[in-house]
Amino acid sequence: MGTDQRRAILAVVISGVILFGWQYFFTPPTQLAAPIAKTQIVSGDTTTKLKSDVNTPLNTKIVELEEVKTEIIILKNENFFYEISSDLTVVNAKNSETDKEFIKIFKNANNNSILFNINGVFQKTSFSFAKLSDSKYEISNSNLDINGIVSIDELGFLEFNMTSTKPFVYKFSLNEVAEELEGGKFKQFAYLSDDLTLTKVGDDDKGDRELKWIGLDFNYHLFATIVEKKAYLFNVTEAGEFSINSNTAVSSLNYKNIFVKKEYDSLAALGNNLELAVDFGIWSIIAVPILRGLQFFYSIFPNWGFSIIILTLIIRTLTFPLQYKSFKSMKKMQEIQPELTKIREKLKDNPQKMQQETMALFKKAGTNPLGGCLPMVLQMPIFFAFYRVLYSSVELVDAPFMLWIVDLSEKDPYYVLPVLMAIAMFFHQRLTPTTTMDPAQKKIMMFMPLIFAVFMKDFPAGLTLYIFVSTVVAMLQQMFVFKRT
Repeated sequence: MGTDQRRAILAVVISGVILFGWQYFFTPPTQLAAPIAKTQIVSGDTTTKLKSDVNTPLNTKIVELEEVKTEIIILKNENFFYEISSDLTVVNAKNSETDKEFIKIFKNANNNSILFNINGVFQKTSFSFAKLSDSKYEISNSNLDINGIVSIDELGFLEFNMTSTKPFVYKFSLNEVAEELEGGKFKQFAYLSDDLTLTKVGDDDKGDRELKWIGLDFNYHLFATIVEKKAYLFNVTEAGEFSINSNTAVSSLNYKNIFVKKEYDSLAALGNNLELAVDFGIWSIIAVPILRGLQFFYSIFPNWGFSIIILTLIIRTLTFPLQYKSFKSMKKMQEIQPELTKIREKLKDNPQKMQQETMALFKKAGTNPLGGCLPMVLQMPIFFAFYRVLYSSVELVDAPFMLWIVDLSEKDPYYVLPVLMAIAMFFHQRLTPTTTMDPAQKKIMMFMPLIFAVFMKDFPAGLTLYIFVSTVVAMLQQMFVFKRT
């Protein structure tokens, strides 16, 4: 294997490090807001009142809220269930497509709010409810003179429609606590403008752009707020808050909430480009066909593990012509290795002459030092797209394969697949012709299977299964080519 090819392989290793490496973050220091307000909350049929502290500076605005009764209402239909409080915060939600409750995924009970500008201060305000049916309530707020309807539609959207005789300014706010699962999955804020942006909870971001929806994304679930399409000021803080502000007064407001499992086709059926929440990144043009292929084979063989294996075999078969050229180039490079060694020893003090004679030898042998690298580079998009599909696909959640693999979206509990993958990579590496005896490169190549096994140990078993099967097939293809050349 030539130096250029080894550089390409090292590039793959570095890409793997970037792709699979752990992302560390530090909990930001707690920030104390000044002045400190005192809030009195009484359980049961409660009243809530906000007053300024006696030490409030003179230039701070004092806000007095009318006493209101706090209330929790339930809206439901055949497949969806929402609990909302009197300030229009969704405190819990369920749907028939997942056994996970909203509060089990997003554990901050007040992590979504609509705030209204009252006397120059954005704050929650309470609404009164009047039940029309199990899935529809009237809502009203006398202070802002807002009246409207909250309801669940057949798709599962929790719709808010409000009008007012007094123009008002509003802001949406999401608050969450940073959390990370094994395999590098972490809580993140998502928002869609021209394209999807994901920001880890605990990072910061801000800007001014037209937004279509905002949301919280974690553990294959999404809580989204579909907003009126217009320009918003948005701000993401290290303290775990994401807010958007229209910054203009309106006399009506319509928006939707939805809590769903991130299944690509179901999200697409909901419209609003919600399917983009399944983040395939720059590989989406390849990833979507791969997902369709997995779905097709699952419809024939109802086991996602077998679907992964079959699709891997097909992809390896389709890319075999590229691999064939690569393997033939490796074989030729191995055959001219003794002559290459003589040239390097003879002209070690004359690099320019060495390069000329080396290229002449390549031309005479009818081989190209990049012949083994180019097919590998061309296949990298397929590898990364397959990675994105298996890493992001909700279809694998709770999907058993066989024996000890009871959930392809979780890591192999006994690390059998990562070990098998490392063994397959080791033997594939041993089978690959070596065109240099450089000790440093040999050590790097020797540890590559172990490096990948360590990176993959906590990643979804479905992804490890793909790499294991792909490596075994590549090794068999290489053996076949070497016997024919």
